[in-house]
Amino acid sequence: MNKKLGALGLIGASAVVLAGCAGGGGAAPEAETGEITVWLVGTDTPDTARDYLKKTFEAENEGWTLKVEEKTWADTGEAYVAALSSNDSPDVVEVGNTQAIGFADQGLFADISDIKADLGGDDLLPGLVDAGTYDGTFYAAPYYAGGRIVFYDPAIAGETPPATLDEYVAKGVELTTDTVSGIYAPGRDWYNALAYVWAYGGEIAVQDGDTWDAQFSSSESVEGLTKLQEVYQNATNAPADGDESSPQVPFCAGEVAYLSAPGWVKWSILAPTDAENPGCPDTYGKNLSAFPLPGVKAGETAPIFAGGSNVAVATKSDSPEKAKAALKVLLSEGYQKLLAEGGLTPALISAAQYLPDDAITQAQATALANSKFTPTSPNWAEVESSLIIPDALVKIAQGGDVTEIATGLDEAIEAILNK
Repeated sequence: MNKKLGALGLIGASAVVLAGCAGGGGAAPEAETGEITVWLVGTDTPDTARDYLKKTFEAENEGWTLKVEEKTWADTGEAYVAALSSNDSPDVVEVGNTQAIGFADQGLFADISDIKADLGGDDLLPGLVDAGTYDGTFYAAPYYAGGRIVFYDPAIAGETPPATLDEYVAKGVELTTDTVSGIYAPGRDWYNALAYVWAYGGEIAVQDGDTWDAQFSSSESVEGLTKLQEVYQNATNAPADGDESSPQVPFCAGEVAYLSAPGWVKWSILAPTDAENPGCPDTYGKNLSAFPLPGVKAGETAPIFAGGSNVAVATKSDSPEKAKAALKVLLSEGYQKLLAEGGLTPALISAAQYLPDDAITQAQATALANSKFTPTSPNWAEVESSLIIPDALVKIAQGGDVTEIATGLDEAIEAILNK
């Protein structure tokens, strides 16, 4: 999620039927020439990296070409399942880190354990290695990581960031007017909502043996959700049924004081005004700064969702060895350096040295140092695709009873995780 760090569409119930068609694409001898197709999601991967991937792969694999196709996060659900199950499957795909286990569980990703060392081994971000590992098998390599930080223009929000979560919310309420959201908080943005739950010691779900126990209705989680409801009710003009897509638009319109969004949104804010998706580099982005979401106690940060992406070889790739060769380029120092220079936390720990030395990048690094992940169940994909969490948050944003809504949400989550 990314993110996803943005909204991630995940595998639905029909995935089981489609995935049953998946076969072992590597059984037949590979061709001596051909084309490898790589699917990347969204615009986060800079053009410099895409060009490097194509040129490097083709230089190292004579007679082969590589094509990059850009997909949207909306594509990464049923459309991905259908494509990966077909006889015209892409070779390498990017997915959100919370999606990887679900795809692996459906047999759509090839085992890449044999090249784990070649991809970076112990130099790979461990959290994203875990996200791509299922039943002890490595299916999806880390690609890049990202975390949510709070963007602000000091001219609107003031120079000094709040020290605690209470101060942050109180300041958000203070800054809110009929035209400005002190805190931009659309109701369906569940990634930002998790920070409030975790800050007070709550959890999404915990595993006891083979059973998952959902925790949104615990006293700790309810306290965090109640604080979030205060934001919804008093500190934002964002639509209760809106999502987190294109958050730079209201920010660049001067309608937001505090914007909690993935670190890479910096580039959307700073995009030229004549770009296809314009930013505001000369106005609200001119003095852009950021800070980690503060925790309950001063000196602490609130735990944030560890967003990011993984990359995998499709089980039905016609050329799995060449697909692995492309994966090696994606995880090479040269490629990862370009991601880092673009402000994305690279999959290779050693490549972090290439991250820009600015307040925004450093704020993201600090925030990610206190990050958490969603439950590591193959059924989690269905929880996300069912949209039960954002649906519950919309009800909270509309003023519903927090405990009652959280209790119903827990029941729905447990019904899916404990199938």
